[in-house]
Amino acid sequence: MNTKLTTIIAIIIIAFAILFGALVYDKMPDQVASHWSEKGDVDGYTSKFWGVFLMPIISIFLLALFLLIPHLDPLKENIAEFRNIFNLFILLMLVFLGYVWSLTIFWNLGFTFNMTSAILPAIGFLFIFIGYMLGKAKRNWFIGIRTPWTLSSDTVWDKTHQLAGKLFIASGILAMLGVFFGDNAVWFTLIPILGTTLWLFIYSYLLYQKENS
Repeated sequence: MNTKLTTIIAIIIIAFAILFGALVYDKMPDQVASHWSEKGDVDGYTSKFWGVFLMPIISIFLLALFLLIPHLDPLKENIAEFRNIFNLFILLMLVFLGYVWSLTIFWNLGFTFNMTSAILPAIGFLFIFIGYMLGKAKRNWFIGIRTPWTLSSDTVWDKTHQLAGKLFIASGILAMLGVFFGDNAVWFTLIPILGTTLWLFIYSYLLYQKENS
């Protein structure tokens, strides 16, 4: 997907969220439920304004940042090689934020559902796409597994990201399966992604040491 079309669709997504938020604003409680425990119970509140408009505001800044990154990176020619996939990631991230935001809105409008079970499949799908993108990513300073060793070697970068792609996809599948494990569901997201992050850090170091031994 080209950048111009990505930008247009992203603006439409954000504009729709702002418009919908304005339409339901008067129906929202003064204190909006904004955070849930791993069991799906509300354990945090915020003001009505921030509860309704914080996510669209964050989305605006994220879109600006994502569009700016390819121009700032000294290795921008490498980003160009997987730019279409990165553009899809931009839209997916905005859709993900919009989905979480919509769950918050509907919850505060009186709809009843388990927030953890509703969010986990979306997190899983996001991880799976990130895994796909990482498998295609070329060495750059902003997008990917950026350790001192991946940034110092194309070979270490490529091998680390080939593994990262597989591990993130596996983490995404486990996150989705967590829906079936009730109060323990959140651990199917946290443990795989933390383990993946730690192992990729170590793996990139070991690859670099082997390459330079």
